[in-house]
Parts: sequence; structure tokens; C-alpha cells
Amino acid sequence: MPNPTAAMLTIGDEILSGRTRDSNMPHLARTLAAAGIDLREARTVPDDAAEIVAAVNALRARYDHVFTSGGIGPTHDDITADAIAAAFGVGIGVREDARAILATNYADPERELNEARLRMARIPDGATLIENPVSRAPGFTIGNVHVMAGVPAVFDAMVASLAPLLTGGRPLLSVSARAAHPEGILAGPLRALAEAHPSVSIGCYPFNQGGVFGANVVLRAQDEAALAAAEAGLAAMLGELGAGRA
Repeated sequence: MPNPTAAMLTIGDEILSGRTRDSNMPHLARTLAAAGIDLREARTVPDDAAEIVAAVNALRARYDHVFTSGGIGPTHDDITADAIAAAFGVGIGVREDARAILATNYADPERELNEARLRMARIPDGATLIENPVSRAPGFTIGNVHVMAGVPAVFDAMVASLAPLLTGGRPLLSVSARAAHPEGILAGPLRALAEAHPSVSIGCYPFNQGGVFGANVVLRAQDEAALAAAEAGLAAMLGELGAGRA
């Protein structure tokens, strides 16, 4: 049986403007690979309700899981929760269990839990909460869409809370080797290696260090024996090519 599939939707003008570098997608990709869930697509959209709704509806129809990050904070441009509710055609409002969790983050919740902060307790109807042990404001899951914060430390904590609840398949295994040859030299032998091991994904990622061109070759597969066979083939290939120019 094939592994479940997933997509990630990153939401925020700050990502598209280049002011903030996204570290959440790589973290999610590694977590899902270990859980046996195949991340197939990643998109980024601005803080625009119509674009969020369109992207969520397109992705949730295509993949088993959709993970979002960003836009569930207390400010006016945090519109993700409302957009998710619109995508599912459900209502949204401050939920008492979310309010109670959020209140534990403040010494004087009656005074400090103001209108802006209560925005973080607004949850679409029918959603379940995702625990946030860092700042307490919960994420939520509705249908096959998991909605989480954009702050990396909080996103990571939410992923850790959510991951044990997801049913995965076979974890993706990987090995890598450093080749002291440019891609033009490696291309032909790697093509032959890929044809000999069709169940193994083979990636070639070039580098230039001190004027020397080389590449890191990464092998990925779900089957341990197939991966080991491809790794042996890669070692033999690199041996035949020699030490290179590094």
C-alpha cells in the first residue's frame, strides 16, 4: 500500500517578501519522511483570504494531509483561521476550551487576555485542537487540514504534538556520498545507476568549494535492501571514476 501523501501551505507576506526565511517546511519534510508520509508539494501564499481558501481547497482535495503554517496570531493580518473556516464552509468563534488553554499563559487572564489575544482562541466549528506547549495558543485540525503557527519554535512543538496522531506508512531511508567530480562527469554514470535501481530515488546536488566543483549524491528509498544495493552500486561507480580533482 502506498504511503499517505501530504502538502504544506506556508502563509504570509513576510515569506514572499524575503524578510523571513522559511525553516518550517524542511522541518516538516524530515518529520513526515520519518513517519512514512510523503510530502509531495509545498506552496506559499500571501495574507489574502481568497488565495488561502483557493490553495487549501485545491490541496486538501489532492492530498491525504495538508499542513499550514502562519497567520494564526493576534494581529489584524492573522487571517488564516477565518480563511480555513471559509474553505470548509463552517462558522468560527472563540471556543471555551481554547480560551481556557490560552488563559493559562497569563498571570492575570481577566486583564491580559484582551480582544487581540482572544483572536488566538477563535476556532472553526468542528475542529480539534493541536497542543502548543510553547506559547499555549492552540493550532487546530479540521478535516485533513492541520493549521499551525508560523514561529519556528511553536511550529516545531505543534508538529511534535500532532505527529503521533497521524497514521503513516514506510519511513523514507536515505544515504549520501560526496563526489569530487562536477555534474557533467557524474551525469552519465548516475543515469545508469538510476536505471539499475528504479525503486531508489537518486539526487545530485552540486557544490563549489574553493573553485572545486563536486556534488553530494543522495539515495532515498523505503526498502532497506534496495537502498543498500544502490549504495553499493554508487560506491563502485565512484571508485571507477577515481579521486577526481578535490
